[in-house]
Amino acid sequence: MSYAWFITFVVLLFIELVTVNLVSIWFAIGSLVAFLSTFLTDNVVIQIIVFVVVSIIALLLTKPIVKKFKAIKVVPTNFDRVIGKKAEVIKKITEDEYGEVKVMGNVWTAIAKEEFDVGQKVIVKAVDGVKLVVCKEEK
Repeated sequence: MSYAWFITFVVLLFIELVTVNLVSIWFAIGSLVAFLSTFLTDNVVIQIIVFVVVSIIALLLTKPIVKKFKAIKVVPTNFDRVIGKKAEVIKKITEDEYGEVKVMGNVWTAIAKEEFDVGQKVIVKAVDGVKLVVCKEEK
């Protein structure tokens, strides 16, 4: 059975090295300790229990640390900043055709579910690809 645990360790370690995310490192650690337990006992049930317990402990101990290092830092870009801002229509917007709006000094292609004429004020509700989704200005 010691060969099976060692092969399991190697396979899980290979999977971990091939993938970008931490996927199987905890189970690789569990299988390594289970492999080492084969030198102490031939009981397969005990080896499986060792594998499961060590894997869970490794997961619980390292998950918070890994989470800190993998925290995604959102860097605001132009489209993040324009959501909720007032814009001025500079090219007519209809339901069938894109128009253009000027918001925060930049010109954007815009879409809407209603018609807006040049000079009207609108609110940016969302970003759809590279187009702004606009609606009537609330008063």
